[in-house]
Amino acid sequence: MVRTLDDTLEPIFQDVLHRNPGEAEFHQAVREVLESLGPVLVKHPEFAEHKIIQRICEPERQIIFRVPWQDDKGETHINRAFRVQFNSALGPYKGGMRFHPSVYLGIVKFLGFEQVFKNALTGLPIGGGKGGSDFNPKGRSDAEVMRFCQSLMTEMYRHLGEYTDVPAGDIGVGQREVGYLFGQYKRMTNRYESGVFTGKGLDWGGSRARKEATGFGAVYFVREMLRARNMDLEGKTCVVSGAGDVAIHAIEKLQALGARVIACSDSGGMIVDEHGLELDRIRRIKEVERRRIHVYAEEQSRARYIKGGTVWTVPCEVALPCATQNELNGEDARRLVENGCIAVAEGANMPTTPEGIRLFRDAGIAYGPGKAANAGGVATSALEMQQNASRDSWTFQYTEQRLEEIICNIHRNCHDTAVEFGAPGDYVTGANIAGFLKVGHAMVALGLI
Repeated sequence: MVRTLDDTLEPIFQDVLHRNPGEAEFHQAVREVLESLGPVLVKHPEFAEHKIIQRICEPERQIIFRVPWQDDKGETHINRAFRVQFNSALGPYKGGMRFHPSVYLGIVKFLGFEQVFKNALTGLPIGGGKGGSDFNPKGRSDAEVMRFCQSLMTEMYRHLGEYTDVPAGDIGVGQREVGYLFGQYKRMTNRYESGVFTGKGLDWGGSRARKEATGFGAVYFVREMLRARNMDLEGKTCVVSGAGDVAIHAIEKLQALGARVIACSDSGGMIVDEHGLELDRIRRIKEVERRRIHVYAEEQSRARYIKGGTVWTVPCEVALPCATQNELNGEDARRLVENGCIAVAEGANMPTTPEGIRLFRDAGIAYGPGKAANAGGVATSALEMQQNASRDSWTFQYTEQRLEEIICNIHRNCHDTAVEFGAPGDYVTGANIAGFLKVGHAMVALGLI
């Protein structure tokens, strides 16, 4: 079933298209939210009166700047960087920085827009923002990455602050990059303001369980979706796309809860191990040796590697897309449905195309959109901010307990909101409306700002 926009929302979307040409990912993210909001305007006419939807689709601030830096041979390079401060109605802007050649303004705006609703769903006092650069850290030395990060932060520092904008990591930005960025921020401001960055190392203000949080959270969310249908994860056959932090920790938590994970992937292809993936082997290959996933099949004779293959061709009951945006299309979704998949939870940001989402929803599959299912990462980042503010450090067990509580609350909120607005079991509707209501009410209360 193709979903159309409410008559009052179509002109708003057309205005978004007109004002933001060529930004396909941003258009996709906005439309997906607007498709859910028709009933909200009926129940809350004050949102139309205050033009909350128009305001929420327009970032409060967009910063674009050049980043000149030198490589180890002394050659000068110029990259472009962005920070989109989307909405601060609930708190300081919060969202990661992405370093990848595909980064452009439309990608950053789509991520920032999604972040607004995701952060609202956590129930924590954080607004939404996102940033990044078309710089590619792959193959670069530590010294080159450091020089790039220092050059970027020399411009960006003036827009940050623990009560203003708090970045974190994303694709291409791990603890190494966060360290260089925070170090330059400290150098430029003469302040050890640890709450201005999250994803830090444990020795200098980081939070235990932050690295695991997004993957763990996605698994907690899919567990709660199954529980709502009187089912359980134990014994379920699962596939996970990706082989980075999110995917690896999703596999870890799935296995801990008794599921059998039989496939994962990287940009080169996928591995299938019907006996269940050996997580320690994957960790060594990807995190220690930094090699491609095909090595797993070379070492483990019972596994097979399919170059260019996707995990969506593997029959499973639970699927977790944990790689990148739009990685799971309509054909992939159709195959998952036909092969008996009963639940999908997004560990990545907007990994499923609109056609894929429609197929999952029409088939009645338990489908957890990224703004709800992968909110564990930013939730734990907000917990890191709490620890920094109180000069405290929590145990891994306590932090994970807080993470699980937050994800369970997000699931309950999305589930109950979907029921309230006449769409029981539809987590897309539930997540979009629940997040929008929280931000919208705050925007009305704060006046025209």
